[in-house]
Amino acid sequence: MTSPALTSLGPLADPDAVLAGYLDHVATLGLSGGAIRGRTRIAGGFLAEHPDLRDWMTRPAADRLIELRSTGAWPLLCHVIGRGELRLDLEFAAVKNLTGLGRAVEARDPDGFTAARTTGLALGAAPSWVETVLGECLAVLLAWHGGHISSVSTDTIDDFDAALTATQSIPPSSRRAYHNRIAGLRQMLFQARIVDTPPRRRSWTRSYPQRFADAPMADAIRATLLRYVTVRASVLRPKSVESLINDLLPFADYLTTAHPEVTSLEDLDRSHIEGFLVWNRTRSWRGQRAAAGTGRTISKAVIQSTVLSVRNLLDDITEWGWEQAPTRRLVFAADVPKLDQPLPRALPPDIDAAVMNAVARLNDSFARIGLTVLRGAGLRVGELLDLELGSVIDYGPAGTWLKVPLGKLATERMVPLAATTITALDQWTTRRGVCRPLPHPRTGALTDFLFVAHGRRLGQTRLRNGLLAAVESCGLRGNGGAPLVVTPHQLRHTWATELANAGMSLQALMALLGHVTPQMTLRYATLASPTLREAYDQAMGKMRRRFTLTPVGKPIVPDTVSWLGSEMLKTPVAHGYCFRHEAAGACPYANICETCDNFVTGPEFRGALEAQRTDIAVLEADARDHRVADALTDHLRRLDR
Repeated sequence: MTSPALTSLGPLADPDAVLAGYLDHVATLGLSGGAIRGRTRIAGGFLAEHPDLRDWMTRPAADRLIELRSTGAWPLLCHVIGRGELRLDLEFAAVKNLTGLGRAVEARDPDGFTAARTTGLALGAAPSWVETVLGECLAVLLAWHGGHISSVSTDTIDDFDAALTATQSIPPSSRRAYHNRIAGLRQMLFQARIVDTPPRRRSWTRSYPQRFADAPMADAIRATLLRYVTVRASVLRPKSVESLINDLLPFADYLTTAHPEVTSLEDLDRSHIEGFLVWNRTRSWRGQRAAAGTGRTISKAVIQSTVLSVRNLLDDITEWGWEQAPTRRLVFAADVPKLDQPLPRALPPDIDAAVMNAVARLNDSFARIGLTVLRGAGLRVGELLDLELGSVIDYGPAGTWLKVPLGKLATERMVPLAATTITALDQWTTRRGVCRPLPHPRTGALTDFLFVAHGRRLGQTRLRNGLLAAVESCGLRGNGGAPLVVTPHQLRHTWATELANAGMSLQALMALLGHVTPQMTLRYATLASPTLREAYDQAMGKMRRRFTLTPVGKPIVPDTVSWLGSEMLKTPVAHGYCFRHEAAGACPYANICETCDNFVTGPEFRGALEAQRTDIAVLEADARDHRVADALTDHLRRLDR
């Protein structure tokens, strides 16, 4: 590949001027007289043979390499390229050892290289890596493109990256090394404010049209699906749009493969949907490892998500009145698979203690601090990674709280922090260093994220690896002797379960967890909490007292007197016992117990019952004379006044 924009170069000086400039440079190198005479002879001979160096640079890279090896004229070419009077092509850079090129290019822009070097070191990169990026990537880019560092843009780096990819003579190992250096260069130039585009984890992503263009399907179906995704993307988050596309593409794939006669969604009938539902339950996974022949099938959650997306698609375009809408509803609620509702996977107290003690000894500071914060504040991993500077707020007497940003359910919340969690956050903030604000993936707004290193946002891989290392170090084993599987999200379950077991109300726990529906929090109420255990023990104790095993030689059904004398659930009243359960609340008719179904008396109350019967007769006589009724009426009138 030839150098870019050769026509933008100024006129190359005549060979004598080039030689004179080179010899002036050689004189500053502090070489011996013999070395200077040798370089003078080599440069003079080479320029006499090739007075037009640009014309020589157009020759095949292999021929140029052979000639340079025989003549030793590379220092001359290196000097001319460094001055910006000659461009380096990448085919030649792929076969030639570029020793000395970095110093030559830096000599024409020392301030720019100093700024980039300072930024790289401030990001915490190793000095050797900084020099590799500057000397073996930035210098090559400027030698290929020309100009100074201040003129480098994101497009310049993209073009350089693409040119390296297209260069056939670069071996795969060297190409990978170049891509790693380019990633480091993007980071340094962004932090140095030379470019304003932040580094991306992926160099590019396919657009919606590209995703659907790559999948075989009828043109009318492709147009409808693309239109639908575009409309939904206006209100959905990027990840939700990605999930929607991943659900609709298999549906289009099924129609293309199983029903090629269906060229429009309006041609669909119920039989097509029924076939898709059966196929969808056993289809293979479309992930990156699907081609490895693992035979992995999709999960129940993906099965449900796909059916829901297809149902919403057909219902929406029907309600919106699109031309390709089916004439009737085809997917019903009964077609949507029901997902299991597992309990939160909280760690038992002994395993929780062992794991967190091992986490405290991890060498990786991010894993150590991040997992401590996850466990101490009950965060989701995404919420932890999205924490911003200033998220820790001291409310004085109310203590220190953590402001959890918008996360999975698009809600913010405040979580009180314990001393251990505060200490961990303080440790990270102290060593975080300076980082240029990065665009938020959700809003695009420039944000000072808390968990960054070397100018980049940190991901969850180090958290997972750190947790695996902690579990391995404390020797925890699962079934079959394999290491116990513990995920970062289980730390959140453990935190919430601990609070539920301590007696926290579900309303308060719902607020701390950031749940938007009580059903999400009610799962923690079904765990083995002391409250449930106490209620169970009380109930079992009452049942044991009421339903006791009959000793040998005694009747299975006791007589009434023995039954009344046994220990059972009963409340003494004036002349008997009430079996009304306390869950039914207070009895509103405590003065007429004898007529209640819950009332049972005993022989010890015979005298009281006879006396009461006599009193009832007296009251009956009073009632006939209306004395009691008149008295009650008088009492009510006084209350009204």
